[in-house]
Parts: sequence; structure tokens; C-alpha cells
Amino acid sequence: GLTSEVRRIDASLPAAIQCENTGRKLVLPKSNAIEIFEFAPDTLIPVQSLSETVAYLQGQQPLTLTPDLAAPSRDLDCDQQPDFSDITGQHAARRALEIAAAGNHNLLFSGPPGTGKTLMASRLPSILPPLNREELLETSSIYSVSGDSFHYHQQRPFRAPHHTASAVALVGGGSQARPGEVSLAHGGVLFLDELPEYPRKVLDVLREPLEAGEITIARANMKVRYPARFQLIAAMNPCPCGYHKDPLHECRCTPDQVVRYRNRVSGPLLDRIDLFVHVPRLPPGSLQQTQDNEKSASIRQRVLAAREQQQQRSGCCNALLSVSALRDHCSLDAACSDLLVKAEARLGLSPRAQHRIVKVSRTIADLDHSERIQLKHLSEALTYRQLPA
Repeated sequence: GLTSEVRRIDASLPAAIQCENTGRKLVLPKSNAIEIFEFAPDTLIPVQSLSETVAYLQGQQPLTLTPDLAAPSRDLDCDQQPDFSDITGQHAARRALEIAAAGNHNLLFSGPPGTGKTLMASRLPSILPPLNREELLETSSIYSVSGDSFHYHQQRPFRAPHHTASAVALVGGGSQARPGEVSLAHGGVLFLDELPEYPRKVLDVLREPLEAGEITIARANMKVRYPARFQLIAAMNPCPCGYHKDPLHECRCTPDQVVRYRNRVSGPLLDRIDLFVHVPRLPPGSLQQTQDNEKSASIRQRVLAAREQQQQRSGCCNALLSVSALRDHCSLDAACSDLLVKAEARLGLSPRAQHRIVKVSRTIADLDHSERIQLKHLSEALTYRQLPA
């Protein structure tokens, strides 16, 4: 009947933005009001039931936004977020995460179980810049289309799908062509734990969004393009049992098993990762030592400063620099060029890998407040290029 309660509608935020741009009004359930109020309050007409809708259309009942529909504060409360000070030791991995955050670089942790790989990855959003209004609108629209519950906050998305996730769950699809995890992570972090445990065909579908920053889903009656510009953070054990070269545990895997395990991740996907970091087991008693670990707030200030330099110089993060922008903003002197040529021969670096090394070098230079890439910056970037043996 006309008194029936109106239920929440998916994809209402993009519809509201379109209505606002064309000067039209949009009648929506009150359950959609919070996500609309932040971006398009003037177009919103919230209703509780069909009878309210009919009364409004007949001019019998004016509808206005009530105070309880106002969007909650979306200020980033850093004190309630997981903090870098929770991490004990692992200074090399912490440094790599700071570089990754500063330049929006992809990163892969490798090490035995229990060394803190997942813990450190979960702390990355706490040092990333908050979403600006345009990014928040884009990310919020994706969640609105997906039908997921909507939450206001400026912290970047952090998605961590299980390794049993299908290709459709990861990149999107289904009968309604819904966005997948790569789009839900847009503007934020996609964390893949136990990377070799994902089916290879699932991992290979990541190559398109990693390169293009978007994903196209084609169905018989529709073709949808979703944004998918995410930062990939992954973690893996060195072998099936997890204890290859672990000083405290004996590895039960044969050399062939170790090779097959690592080969589950394709070379083209690994080529799109900027930093490879070994996370060793901490010495006994390390967790009981009192340490004054640096907090996320101070690390985030350095990341923000580096990102600001990149925006002023090229208008984007270093990880997104084009080949022509690399020539303009990441020139190498003779000593650096000679080192890169030697590294290419020794490590068998592809052109893509060399470009990524230069981008990481530029980020390290930004953290060092250096106008030019120096030999020490390139040398450090090269230490992150090899997957630990």
C-alpha cells in the first residue's frame, strides 16, 4: 500500500550528483539521506513511505531535511586508528612502507609467518594523506553503486580480500556488473595476504587495473567502466611451509616445491611491484624490550610533505609518472645512469622495472628534500628491487 516504507536504493549518490548538475530534484528514502547530504543536499527530497511521496508530488506535504539527517563528522581521528608505534623492530620494513606511502608505490613483503607482515600493512592507511573532497566523492560513489554500507571518513579505503576470492569478487562483475575489490580500494590500499595462495588466473586480472587505473566489465547487455587506482600491498611466505631459511624452524619443502610456490605469482605481476622487502624474524626477547617507536602522526607529516612536492612538480604521485614525465622530472646524472646500467645487466631489469626504480629513487629524494636524484637515493631504491631468495 501507499504507507509501505521505502527501502534504501543502491547507486543513489551518482544519481544525486547527476540531478544536481542538471538542476533536478531526487526523491529518495531517508536511509539514503546521509550519503547524499554531504555532496548534493539541495537536490535531496527524503521520504519515509510511498504515502509521503504521493503527498509531496500533489503539493500536500512539503518535505525538508531534518537535523537528524545531517551527515556525521568525517574528520580523521588518528588516535582511534591502528598506529605505527604498535610495530616493534622491523626498521627496514617500516622505512619501505614510508617510501611506499610517500610515492604511492606498490610493495611486497616476504618472510616467515608471524613476523608482522599483516600488522605493518594494516598500519599503512594511518600514514597516507586523507582523501580530498573529489577523491571522497569518487570513492563514495563506488560504494553507493556496490550497495555496501556507507561510512564517512577521510581515511583511504583498505581492502583485504581472502585468498579464496574469485576473479569476479576481485575485479567486479556478476549479472549486475557490480564493482569488485579493486574498485572498492580505489584511492586507497588493496592488501593481498598469502599472495601465492590466490589462483594465478585471479592474480593476472590485476595487471589491467594496475596499469590503467580502471577496470572494464563487459556483459551481454551492458559495458561498465569503474575506476580502480589503488596501491597494491602484498605479503607472502618464502615457501609452502613458510620457514625457508628461517633460523628457528626447519623447512620441510624441497627446492622444487619452493620454486613452484614462488612461480604461482607471474613475472608480469611482479614487474608491476616497486618495492620487495624481506621481513625477518625478530631476535628472541625483542617484544619484551621497551621501545619508543615513532607514531604514525610524525611519519604522516613527512609523507604529506613529500606528496606536496610531487604535486607541485608534476601534478601527481611519483608512482603515476608517465615516461615523458620521468624524463622531465627524474633525470639522472652520469654516476646514477652508470649504476642503473650495471644493475640492468646484473638483475636483468625490464624497461618497466627500470622506470619503477627511478620513480622510487625520486620518492626517496623527496623524503630527503633533495631537488635531484642522488647516487644514495638510487642505491637505496635498488636494494628494494630483488625478491628475497
